[in-house]
Amino acid sequence: MDNKRLEQLFLSVQKPGRYSGGEINSVVKDKSKVDVRFAFCFPDTYEIGMSHLGMKILYSQFNAREDIWCERVFAPWIDFEKVMRENNIPLFALESRDPISEFDFIGFTLQYEMSYSNVLNMLDLAGLPLKSKDRKDLSPLVVAGGPCVCNPEPLADFVDIFFFGEGEEVDLELIDLYKEYKKKGASKKEFLIAAARIEGVYVPSLYHTDYNDDGTIKSFYPVENAPKTVKKRIISDLDSVHYPDRFVVPYIEIVHDRAVQEIFRGCIRGCRFCQAGYIYRPVREKSPEVINSQAKAICENTGYDEISISSLSTSDYTKLEPMLCDMLCWTEDKQISLALPSLRIDNFSEELLEKINHVRKSGLTFAPEAGTQRLRDVINKNVTEEEILRTCRTAFEGGYTAVKLYFMLGLPTETDEDLKGIADLGQKIVDEYYSMPNKPKGKAVSVSISVSTFVPKPFTPFEFEPQVCIEEIRRKQEYLKSCIKTRKINFSYHDSSTSFLEAVFAKGDRRLGAVLEEAFKLGCRFDGWDECFQLDKWLEAFKKCNIDPAFYANRERSYEEINPWEHMDCGVTKDFFVSENKKAKSAVTTPNCREKCAGCGATCYKKGVCFEKR
Repeated sequence: MDNKRLEQLFLSVQKPGRYSGGEINSVVKDKSKVDVRFAFCFPDTYEIGMSHLGMKILYSQFNAREDIWCERVFAPWIDFEKVMRENNIPLFALESRDPISEFDFIGFTLQYEMSYSNVLNMLDLAGLPLKSKDRKDLSPLVVAGGPCVCNPEPLADFVDIFFFGEGEEVDLELIDLYKEYKKKGASKKEFLIAAARIEGVYVPSLYHTDYNDDGTIKSFYPVENAPKTVKKRIISDLDSVHYPDRFVVPYIEIVHDRAVQEIFRGCIRGCRFCQAGYIYRPVREKSPEVINSQAKAICENTGYDEISISSLSTSDYTKLEPMLCDMLCWTEDKQISLALPSLRIDNFSEELLEKINHVRKSGLTFAPEAGTQRLRDVINKNVTEEEILRTCRTAFEGGYTAVKLYFMLGLPTETDEDLKGIADLGQKIVDEYYSMPNKPKGKAVSVSISVSTFVPKPFTPFEFEPQVCIEEIRRKQEYLKSCIKTRKINFSYHDSSTSFLEAVFAKGDRRLGAVLEEAFKLGCRFDGWDECFQLDKWLEAFKKCNIDPAFYANRERSYEEINPWEHMDCGVTKDFFVSENKKAKSAVTTPNCREKCAGCGATCYKKGVCFEKR
């Protein structure tokens, strides 16, 4: 379809800027002068995908090479999908508007299990067979990376290659191998067998699964000399690895419409529910000098007047004070505000508050996760009620009147007393504000309590735990709501149905591929969106495939059971997760990585916090 007709169709839908392309800093190349075309697909809306740092990094890195042209592709919203299907418009990339079926690679980033139906929908919109075995040619190859790859099995039927771990190096190694095999006219199978030898590359078609009579996995084994386990890739030196000096600047408002500067990867804390805290180990930091120069370049090349610091726990950065001092030297002068998300309660100081007040003053957000000390010890949060109240008081004394607190519901060993503890803690924070003699005059305090449903994830000490059933989750939500007695506390919670399906796919095996395909045929897509999610259709798909979703989400697993992700090696051992699970049951905490090494196994990478002097 010609561009003029396409642009006319853009005007018939909401937010045509999602599909038009042509943004500042987008990269357009002569396709006749590149060897490899890579369609970077984000299986959600433009606004969410354009906010994702990983996409920005790889888009910039790929396009820095003359032989590669990387273009962006997002899931079209319901209205534009209808237009596309009615007018036979195949899924296209934003930069060239060429159909992605013409590309060498179609790469998905898997950030969230609830986006899986969008992966299938995007392949279908591209006019491609959904299953890997039905795509016979060497190209296009469907590849995927991101945190969900730590258990890629539910998508094993549809994806040719998964990247396990951080992608900056392994992606380019695979592209170079592809160029070599394409030049000599190799078959797809020959290429996949060779690709499986690259560390961090998982080729699901080269692995087979046998099952026991009770539905658990009996054995998992490779063929064609593929490695028995797939080891996660990490970037050793964050100072020297590629980082963009500019971002594509959108024409429409996106979720995080600001510059982003990464300061380190990994986390020292070891919260037992947190997958990211384990799969990104060990902690590796950037130097303040590199952070400062990179942040300055991004702001100069985009015009953004806000920059957000990115990490799993910003206040754990060992050089935070000098970094902020360096950045404030130019951000204040240029009137650029600095956002510091992911702050810890137990190391939030008056000095840090003073630095934050220099550049930005809005509500502060913290994550106690549980309402009682017993349950915080179970999940290894390692913060006390005294620290929470002291932190809030520090914030109130600094002029803040709004605090947002994140909690989880349905955690292992949780009781109604723990739930009541969330409401009680919120009330104590309200009381703390009104007990201050010098509180701001005429200003009321606002405490927001946001509660999400616990989802047991692979590569955590809680991977063995069941999720609480939907009915019990809803009872817990109503009980907690009844415990809140003041309008000073705003209470919100997430839909339990989506959390249930998230747990199913987080802990599922490749038998779920049939369910996923059936749900897609029934019209499921954008399952992470309340207005699109249809639990009844998912349950119908499970029933048609004769699969019980509770088998994956609501069943406790023994330590000896072979999990669907057993062949993926993130560097942290299963023995460590077993040990931490046992400690959780006794409410015994584990010190953070800088206090004492817990022997998780991440020393195998010989980098980062594991080799710091303590």
